[in-house]
Amino acid sequence: MKKYYVNQNAQPNCDHEVHTEDCIYLPTSSNRKYLGEFSDCKPAVAEAKKTYSKSNGCKTCCPVCHTS
Repeated sequence: MKKYYVNQNAQPNCDHEVHTEDCIYLPTSSNRKYLGEFSDCKPAVAEAKKTYSKSNGCKTCCPVCHTS
């Protein structure tokens, strides 16, 4: 199980990216929201969408959940 976070600042395409706790692109603590511990990125992205409807997995740490 990994800890997942969502970036509170949207990307230029308006996505809020979901990251694992060990991602090199994990935002600073003031710019992220803790989502919880999950076995993979799919439930983490679903949790992020409760707050940010346009959430997406990080291309680096959550490639399975990343959509173009």
